Amino acid sequence: MDRVIVFARAPELGRVKRRLAKDIGASAALRFHVATMRSVVRRLSVDRRWAVTIAITPDQWARRGRWWPRGIERIPQGRGDLGVRMARALRRYRSAPTVLIGSDIPDVTPAHIADALRGVRQARLVFGPATDGGYWLIGMRDIDRYYGLFRNVRWSTSDALEDTRANVAPGRRIDNAAQLSDVDDLIAFKRS
Repeated sequence: MDRVIVFARAPELGRVKRRLAKDIGASAALRFHVATMRSVVRRLSVDRRWAVTIAITPDQWARRGRWWPRGIERIPQGRGDLGVRMARALRRYRSAPTVLIGSDIPDVTPAHIADALRGVRQARLVFGPATDGGYWLIGMRDIDRYYGLFRNVRWSTSDALEDTRANVAPGRRIDNAAQLSDVDDLIAFKRS
């Protein structure tokens, strides 16, 4: 079955949406984080075309059920930088078309996911470009085909997508999903 992995940070005051919290305060950033994550997971999990998994950091929060929507598989992200953790989650479901998204994409819809999964079946590697130069989605089948995909990526910068794409071997087909905003700062927050 197709898979959607939602990457989420545990709802801890002062540890979520730190760049946004500088402008709106830690409590407001936490409320935004929790509301958006729950909304995204609920919206995507009602669609029967795929299964949803929440990949959580820090790991011990994957066992704390009260914060997460019921009936959704939860897994720990594990150790390492963002690329190592993403690769680990994608490797877990390598036999199925899989997309991985952030939990801070308020405009994502099942139609966006269906389109990206269609691209995975046709192109094998799909990016959902974010308006800030990063990406809100990456989709593939079998991450082992893309050795070193997340090497030397400047995470949380406008270069993240370009850096990741540079790691794709020449000749590999890449598709793009819709461009959406991830909410990391006040500008994106005001647009959401």
